[in-house]
Amino acid sequence: MKVLAIVAGRHNGNSEILAKEALLACQEAGAECKLINLFDYHIEMCTGCECCTMQMGEVMQGKGTYKGCVLKEKDDMDKIINEVQSSDGLIIAVPSYDLAPSALYLRYAHRALAYEVSFRLAIGELKNDPHLVGGLIAVGGSCHDWQSLSLEVLGASLFTQSIQCVDQMMATRNGRPGNVLLRDEQLERAHKMGENIAKAIQTPVEARTWLGDEDFGVCPRCHSSLIYPGEPHWDGIEFPFECAVCGSGGDLERTKDGKYRFVLAPNGLIRDRNNNEARAEHLKEIIATRMEFMKQQDIVKEKYKKYKELQFPSI
Repeated sequence: MKVLAIVAGRHNGNSEILAKEALLACQEAGAECKLINLFDYHIEMCTGCECCTMQMGEVMQGKGTYKGCVLKEKDDMDKIINEVQSSDGLIIAVPSYDLAPSALYLRYAHRALAYEVSFRLAIGELKNDPHLVGGLIAVGGSCHDWQSLSLEVLGASLFTQSIQCVDQMMATRNGRPGNVLLRDEQLERAHKMGENIAKAIQTPVEARTWLGDEDFGVCPRCHSSLIYPGEPHWDGIEFPFECAVCGSGGDLERTKDGKYRFVLAPNGLIRDRNNNEARAEHLKEIIATRMEFMKQQDIVKEKYKKYKELQFPSI
């Protein structure tokens, strides 16, 4: 049993402390544990070159081979992803800045898109689904109102690696390094997360389920708190409301005690991003959009002239 923690905050800061506490519980359960702080690694920023998605589209149409991200020879992403995918469990602990996870973590998450597990399984680059379980820790100086996107963005970074999230926690009111040491309940909750990770790893894949706080979040699928009014998808699929993280669809219902709950539609999981097959629909969309674009290159080239010639002063 191997558990890896990824931290994207300062050394010996609150995120790292909570990650270590969670790993301690995993270690007590017999796991081999490692911790990497992204500050110790070189990660090139994704440039949006589309090389990975272009290759994915070509390979899925039976053309060429997948070579991965063009930046992988220039930094440590290959090493990090290989460590992730050779683990059984992953704990991510990240500070919240301006509502969302730190820029350092986003740099890692965006580059990880080129290592999409469902695609690599489909082309045979990965022989077996790693079936990782994950736990998320968001840390901020204020309450949920100033960390409202943190766990959601962290959750979105799990499904591309086909990692099942079994627990989440938000550590609040930790404004200075070491502040969490004054909050025993948060340290205890991190320890519990480690216990939950170990328990999930030792549970058969088909029987794994949510082990975090029962009433955490709104979405019954991924426990995100971010639900928004649905809009038509590229192929016409539409739900009254959708989860912004996992893509599950359904409607909001008011309970007898005046609270709201998100009730999944009968077909509400057809776009569930936690499902490899459902997530593959997005690749089909990318391919269809690209083909439509390529068919109209004469129009694009003509209109492009205006914007290529248009120049404004920089600073």
